[in-house]
Amino acid sequence: MRREPILILGGTGDARRLAERLVAEGLRVITSLAGVTTEPVLPPGEVRRGGFGGVEGLADYLVREDIGTVIDATHPFAAQMSRQAYTACLQCNVPLYRLERPAWTPQPGDRWIDVASAEAAALALPTGARALVTIGRKEIHPFFARTDIGGVARMIEPPAEPLPPGWEVVLQRPPFTVDAEIGLIRAEGITHLVTKNAGGRETEAKLIAAHQLAIQVIMIARPAKPETLCAAEESMLAGLLLREHYP
Repeated sequence: MRREPILILGGTGDARRLAERLVAEGLRVITSLAGVTTEPVLPPGEVRRGGFGGVEGLADYLVREDIGTVIDATHPFAAQMSRQAYTACLQCNVPLYRLERPAWTPQPGDRWIDVASAEAAALALPTGARALVTIGRKEIHPFFARTDIGGVARMIEPPAEPLPPGWEVVLQRPPFTVDAEIGLIRAEGITHLVTKNAGGRETEAKLIAAHQLAIQVIMIARPAKPETLCAAEESMLAGLLLREHYP
């Protein structure tokens, strides 16, 4: 018996690729985008934009749309949405799966400092540091607030606050190449890389570049999420869904 539609909580490249696979199999897929990015790359299938209104709003949506399965394919740092999905699916007895790529791990010779938040990452930078900060625009304030450091803030859309002296904003989408990352680090005189442990191949080039150039990495650890059935790649999850729920 087919359990459709499938609701994908998206906003990531992984979510988009999963939607492509499932739609290609003829399944009805609804991808929900939070609306943080004003011009996202849209996946195939149906798309809804905007929040649900917390656990209650998501639960109402699951019932109203008769959702058969929920896939949490949000960013590894979207902990609030993951918690809401877990609770709403539990209340509505809707199967929940998580698509989450493995975290990065330091390799021999890497120079990593692990921290728990963007605020802690900003505090970990020494006076005079010139940082490449790749954490997005929503948590950039602690870095801009320090007048004794500078660097490059790379993000998809510009920050809401004014750009302070000593900082440059680079608007780019992944993927990035190692050569391009090395070129950026050298051209901008970068001494530190600040990033979230998002994992994945699309953005790991900066870590390879930092390793090759012996650049200090300030790594923000992932937040804890509720335990549920997880898959590391969209192909694995797509196969699991097709075997177990869509015979």
